[in-house]
Amino acid sequence: MVIAVNTRVWLDSAHEDYGYFIKEVFSHIVAQHVEHRFYFLFDRPVPATVTLPPGVTPVVVGPPARHPLLWKYWYDVAMPRTLKKIGADVLVSPDGFASLTTKVPQCLVVHDFSFLHFTEGYPKSHLQFYKFFTPRFLKKAATIATVSQFLKKEMVAQYKIPPEKISVVYSAAKEVFKPLPWEAHAAVKEAYTEGKEYFIYTGAIHPRKNLLNLLKAFSKFKKWQRSGFKLVLAGRMDWKNNEFLELLKTYKYRGDVVLLADVGEEALAQLVGAAYVLVHPSFYEGFGTPVLEAIQCEVPVLTSAEGAMQEIAGEAALYFNPHDVDDMAQQLMTIYKDENKRSQLIQKGKAAKKGYSWQTTADALWQSIQAAAKG
Repeated sequence: MVIAVNTRVWLDSAHEDYGYFIKEVFSHIVAQHVEHRFYFLFDRPVPATVTLPPGVTPVVVGPPARHPLLWKYWYDVAMPRTLKKIGADVLVSPDGFASLTTKVPQCLVVHDFSFLHFTEGYPKSHLQFYKFFTPRFLKKAATIATVSQFLKKEMVAQYKIPPEKISVVYSAAKEVFKPLPWEAHAAVKEAYTEGKEYFIYTGAIHPRKNLLNLLKAFSKFKKWQRSGFKLVLAGRMDWKNNEFLELLKTYKYRGDVVLLADVGEEALAQLVGAAYVLVHPSFYEGFGTPVLEAIQCEVPVLTSAEGAMQEIAGEAALYFNPHDVDDMAQQLMTIYKDENKRSQLIQKGKAAKKGYSWQTTADALWQSIQAAAKG
């Protein structure tokens, strides 16, 4: 079987999580199914720093597609030509986009529908594209894989997709996120927070991540409990973060907030591993990778009761209403005061993390790919 994989977003820093998903999942799939031929379709030359799984044939399909008009051309004109040329039996598209013109059966991977909930967080041209074409992509696909039951239910309710067409292939966390030796905790704190304990948020600096409410909740925590705790915000500067950055300039507790943009992977894993707790206040997540990364580091989690977070973390987290600043602040106080509760969350996280691995994800996605190829 000739399997084409749309790897266009692998080289796009704005889709780093998608790229890592492709890398990890297909490293397993390719290694386990050497009887098949795999072609990775890129929209630009592959840098020498990118290591492809052994046995994969990279194909550059131009032109580079980084705008809705070029997306349309790439998927509906350039890609079908390439699929025909290589004799593809199935196309896997991990960015959730489909070709509407090819006859090759397609397996889509859907990571979220955030554009439905936070329209202000997207350029107008992107938003129009997503809203118009997403239902057409889902209908065109032979099979759909998604990363949580939450997303499957949303897809069925919003787009009336038959549930039997959708399989859940939970994602996983990077292996670099692991428990940090106790003696390393002090060094990390000395390096980033003047030796103080800290709450940490990791992820994009973006409106839907609810960081304004997190700052307000942290203010209440500092007023209620005059401690030296810091708040570390480690993430990539994303679209429309100006309001947050302006507020931060005049924030009363600015000296207790550590903003770290574009932290390297190893440093981020150490920051999470040494944290007192990870706080993930997002209004919406299709999976919630930072939550799983913290659990994998055996760090307790406070997170939103909305989106997929409760499904992913289960009993390994405490939950709050992301719209209620008092509720969020109260949970910060709970985890600060109740050491037994914190220890219980860590123990429950040790059990929860066993349910996630890239091998499990790869096995589930392979079933969906096979189903698509069989029509």
